[in-house]
Amino acid sequence: MPFLAVNANADQPVAVVPQPLDEALERQLAVLPAGAPVLVMLHGYRYSPSHRRNDPHRAILAPGSQAQPQSWPRRMGFGRGSADEGLGIAFGWEAGGSLWRAYAEAGRAAQALAALIALIRARHPGPVGILAHSLGARVALAALPQLAPGDVGRMVLLAGAEFAAVAQTALASPAGQGAEVLNVTSRENDLYDFLFERLLAPFDLAASALGAGLDLPHCATLQIDAPDHRAALKRLGYPTAAATRIICHWSGYRRPGLFPLYRAFLKRPDTLPLAMLRAALPDALTPRWSRLPGLTLRSHPVAVH
Repeated sequence: MPFLAVNANADQPVAVVPQPLDEALERQLAVLPAGAPVLVMLHGYRYSPSHRRNDPHRAILAPGSQAQPQSWPRRMGFGRGSADEGLGIAFGWEAGGSLWRAYAEAGRAAQALAALIALIRARHPGPVGILAHSLGARVALAALPQLAPGDVGRMVLLAGAEFAAVAQTALASPAGQGAEVLNVTSRENDLYDFLFERLLAPFDLAASALGAGLDLPHCATLQIDAPDHRAALKRLGYPTAAATRIICHWSGYRRPGLFPLYRAFLKRPDTLPLAMLRAALPDALTPRWSRLPGLTLRSHPVAVH
């Protein structure tokens, strides 16, 4: 199976199975067919590779098996025996402890991610794709200013725990400008966005998380609980299930029907051009708290993609 598990050890990437990482990458990349994708998958808050109970490599980042129905590698098409499935890399980092600690640690893990991508790019001609959830999105975005143009091709950010202004700065870097981003959000995540903003920027009431959208030409924002966004996906050939919860931080990878979209966007970009996706999706997002009946708290301005 073309798969490699990696952890951030402080600011350096290390293989989970003890071996020199550069040699492991050399072996895995050498057997990839021309044009096969390389995808790095990053977990979010609370996971910790150093604690068995919270080890992402035993949960969402585990190689595909029926024992792990939420396995990202399996759902992204790795381990199916296809010659062109590419190389999947599970990237673990210390995201436990308080939100403040994990947010700071994400910045350090970004250095390890950037070093990993540099190792890949020295051995592989194609760009690297990224799938990241929650604070994993901060890791991915913070790595961009440390990389060269073309190092990252596409990113899918699920309920990203980062400020939109920080993301825009990262995406304005040389590597960031060349990366196409699918920003996946939902009003189910409003409570988490609100707490993230108020805990990490308590005196900046204008600070907004990625749930408010990314208004950049190389980004598309998808609101997975909005009927008009779901209808647009269905017209493109990606039907998804309706939202069933008022509050949920994990719907971006638990909602039935989403992974075929992620596979196409990240592994077969020619089948889903960003311009086509942006043209298909509605311009507006529904206001914050719109999933809470009767609640009239002031919402963030609606963002467009």
